[in-house]
Amino acid sequence: MLKTYTYENLSTEEIEKLILRNSDPNHSIQSTVNDIIDEVRINGDTALVNYAAKFDQVQLQKLYLDKAEIEELAMSIGREQQRALEIAFQNIHKFHSSQLKRERVVETMPGVKCWREVRPIEKVGLYIPGGSAVLPSTLLMLGVPARIAGCKEIVVCSPPQKNGKINGFVAYCLILLKIERIYLVGGAQAIAAMAFGTSSIPKVDKIFGPGNQFVTKAKSTIQSLTNVSIDMPAGPSEVLVIADETANPAFVAADLLAQAEHGEDSQAVLVATNSDFVIQVNAELEAQISALPRQDIAAKAIDNSYAVVTNDLRQAMQFSNRYAPEHLILETDAWQTITSLIFNAGSVFLGHLTPESAGDYASGTNHTLPTSGYARSYSGVSVDSFVKKITFQSINEEGLQHIGSTVEILAELEGLQAHKNAVSIRMK
Repeated sequence: MLKTYTYENLSTEEIEKLILRNSDPNHSIQSTVNDIIDEVRINGDTALVNYAAKFDQVQLQKLYLDKAEIEELAMSIGREQQRALEIAFQNIHKFHSSQLKRERVVETMPGVKCWREVRPIEKVGLYIPGGSAVLPSTLLMLGVPARIAGCKEIVVCSPPQKNGKINGFVAYCLILLKIERIYLVGGAQAIAAMAFGTSSIPKVDKIFGPGNQFVTKAKSTIQSLTNVSIDMPAGPSEVLVIADETANPAFVAADLLAQAEHGEDSQAVLVATNSDFVIQVNAELEAQISALPRQDIAAKAIDNSYAVVTNDLRQAMQFSNRYAPEHLILETDAWQTITSLIFNAGSVFLGHLTPESAGDYASGTNHTLPTSGYARSYSGVSVDSFVKKITFQSINEEGLQHIGSTVEILAELEGLQAHKNAVSIRMK
């Protein structure tokens, strides 16, 4: 069960060690990823087929499924499941549609007008994790804002199942998103394929999607090797729950386990305002975990997790901001008194009736979020992630008279005569 620490007894060094996760001290992950990237860059499709046999235990005859195959798989799921995916699609679309806004023209001086216009990133790559859990919800979280943004080409990669296909839920999401091809490639090799392009898989301009430590490392490496950018470092998932005496131990345990069942390298952290509550949560964890189909995975993740006991909610928020969680749940009646203290978090869930699961699937917010402390500097995926904002400016004769001398003086003091001349020749 959860190891327990007392916040006031922890030194700064101990806290830094506690909040560190998903590190690669021996560079073994980086070394493997480098080898995979090089192999895909040199050998393209052949490397991808070989990796499918090695990692996915499937011998692929081709690296993609086309529209007819996708439609057949999509129709294999029940109407109730289709409807659930449709509702999730609608809520995600509704929330993200509000993010695409036209900005006004600003006249900074008489005759000098400046503005920004939104343009979609033309080619985007979406990585949908597979492994121990196939995530159709991630396809919706990435595909919906890409469609709203107007991206011209959407390349989707996901690991193949043992039968060389994808499951019907992912297929139905492809139908909802009007995406007619999916590439059967997973792991770091999928990231490399989308970054360099192969005979089958188009090269993209930006890569999106969460994954394990190999996928995360591959995204960071690709960004340093190519002109392809990434959404964020989004690795193994994590949650931090802040709870006081008003919280329900059963609710908190359920939230921790919902995170833990993602994978063995996931982390579920409890920050409680008294030690007795941690004991109650540990009892609930023991009771609830035994009923989970993925109890072995969840148990290992819980062993990788811990609890911190603080004096009050404000102190709890201090630790949370240092941890910078991907998901932050405030299990307290007093959540409204501490939301202003949140500075570092990917997505926040407020009160006793707002589980992370709602945001993971269907409330509308995006679940592709920064992990491993990157919430200190990154936001989660949004429509903004799929667009560029290009600045424009227009200066008329009046504007040149107003701004010209200022530009001439600034160019001269920087010693850039040609810059000055570009203005002076027009003013004459």
